[in-house]
Amino acid sequence: MNKRSTERTTYIYTNSCSEDERSLCALEMRSIFGSESQGSILESHIKIDPSRSPFIKERISVIFEEESLQDLLEQVETLPLNGATFKVIFVKNGGRTKTETEGFENRRTIEKELGLHINGEADLHQPDCLFGVMNVNGRWVFGDYLKSESVWFRHQKKPHSYSTALSTRVARAVVNIAIPDPIGIKAIDPCCGIGTVLVEALSMGIDIEGSDRNHLILDGARNNIYHFGLFGEVKLADIRDIKDHYDVAIIDLPYNLCSVITPQDQLDMLQSARRFAKKVVVVTVEPIDEILVKAEFVISDRAVAKKGLFTREVIVCH
Repeated sequence: MNKRSTERTTYIYTNSCSEDERSLCALEMRSIFGSESQGSILESHIKIDPSRSPFIKERISVIFEEESLQDLLEQVETLPLNGATFKVIFVKNGGRTKTETEGFENRRTIEKELGLHINGEADLHQPDCLFGVMNVNGRWVFGDYLKSESVWFRHQKKPHSYSTALSTRVARAVVNIAIPDPIGIKAIDPCCGIGTVLVEALSMGIDIEGSDRNHLILDGARNNIYHFGLFGEVKLADIRDIKDHYDVAIIDLPYNLCSVITPQDQLDMLQSARRFAKKVVVVTVEPIDEILVKAEFVISDRAVAKKGLFTREVIVCH
């Protein structure tokens, strides 16, 4: 059955995360796709660039879907390439179903067999079209293949760092949780610190600005942004003084010895955010549910991000 001609395109994403990241990964999946992945595979009609997520490894945009490999071979013969070169990649399923016990040699055999049935010229080095084939839940799928780039990893090498800042990997997931669909969204990070969240958001083309009341770190945040060829506004402002309105705010609450804030300070900050943002995603190392309720927020979802014994909580509020 040719899915392209009968219904909306199905996208198959493979993902990978550590045990400590599982909760954060699940929240990111729920935020973007409306559901969690079962194992390492997620199917959706929602199309995103896999490089957006620190957990997604690759994406197949399904063109053909068949119950047997033989039927799939017959379908790929109808694929119009119009002179373009191609390469086929067998995508490994993280599960261990009976049909997914193929070893390396068998995977190469399947790639070669599909290639022989495609009416075009194979190019293993610089193909015009890259296709993926995969066995998912007992059926065979074939489609356009796109591998994720670890953009967040490159951002680790920023010129200025801060010991308590979010890791670039966690920051990227938090941005996706806060802004699953960037179209028409205006965002703010009102406690931007060294700009880790800003760099991740701006690299995804998100309309976001940053501010912080600590004038000593703002130049570092600006330099980090410019270092990666990005452009974004970073201004000196206390969260309590923000006048403009935003669709979403991302707030990583200060917490170290140099940034001691009382529960009343936290309440003041969150009440201010309640005034200028429709949605707020809070990152905290302390329990703040009571304070969020006092600030008249409704908690809609949450996750924990662990690193060894250190735990942050990511809380989505409206």
